[in-house]
Amino acid sequence: MSTPMLSPQENFMSVKQVAVYLHLNEKKIYTLVNDGQIPATKVTGKWMFPRELVDRWVLDSSHGGLLTNRLVIAGSDDPLLYRIIMQFARDSGSHALICYTPTGSRPGLDLLQASRVDACGIHWGPDKESHLRHPALLQQYAQHRQWVLIRLFRREQGVMLNSTAYDQIDDTAELFDRRFRWALRQNGAGAQRFLMEMLSRHNLSADQLNSEFTALSERDAAAAIAMNLADAAPGTRAAAREFGLQFLPGGWESFDLALPRSIWFRRLFQDLLSRLKSKACLTLAESLTGYDLDQSGELVWGDD
Repeated sequence: MSTPMLSPQENFMSVKQVAVYLHLNEKKIYTLVNDGQIPATKVTGKWMFPRELVDRWVLDSSHGGLLTNRLVIAGSDDPLLYRIIMQFARDSGSHALICYTPTGSRPGLDLLQASRVDACGIHWGPDKESHLRHPALLQQYAQHRQWVLIRLFRREQGVMLNSTAYDQIDDTAELFDRRFRWALRQNGAGAQRFLMEMLSRHNLSADQLNSEFTALSERDAAAAIAMNLADAAPGTRAAAREFGLQFLPGGWESFDLALPRSIWFRRLFQDLLSRLKSKACLTLAESLTGYDLDQSGELVWGDD
């Protein structure tokens, strides 16, 4: 049987071609696919492998990797994490790429699964249930066996609102009246899940709210209220504080980072954890309000 040839112009490889390319047998390739370890996509029933991503996967899997000077974080938005990462990026200058792109919890995990980012921030329900909910969320992704969860902090979640709405209500349930405009969050955002659960306790759904605005991040939602595009939105006490808004508390939640084990040991990631544990970060958290950093940096799941 002839060996499948790969021309320099081909951007995608078949199972046979990637096996030859990596000097592995086809059975090993299928194992890597089933474990979610190698970048692959199914096209008309056949597995195809983007050569660019396979090359990057090989480089990043080698000792030290060539991407150790990069830390790209997606997922849930948070004011404290944003500020810490921006300061980290400023201090690193041109020596490293450090960036944060808030996408929402689930979209961020999709990017992590596709190896497009290095870590993903998640919050998915009340703090007392995070030890069950967060692993259950990660286990919906093929690569979860390669991931760990690191606790960044606990934070206070609730409803952000303007002063006019705050002065007109006696309890949170009154905010669901259609005279108040809501900024909802995109599907897959942890804040939107928080709102859905809050509504369900009142036998309501998001369709019953007065809303014509979808915010794509925590700060986007807070800005919509500050700009008088909405009266209320799900969000954190810290985001309300940043934008001078009122806040109705809804409970505490855990904010964790999901990432591959290999990223956990990178110098850049360990430097980020050191910054989160620093006195400067504690001072910043106290200024923003609504944070508890006692467990920062702890491994909470995935050390199997």
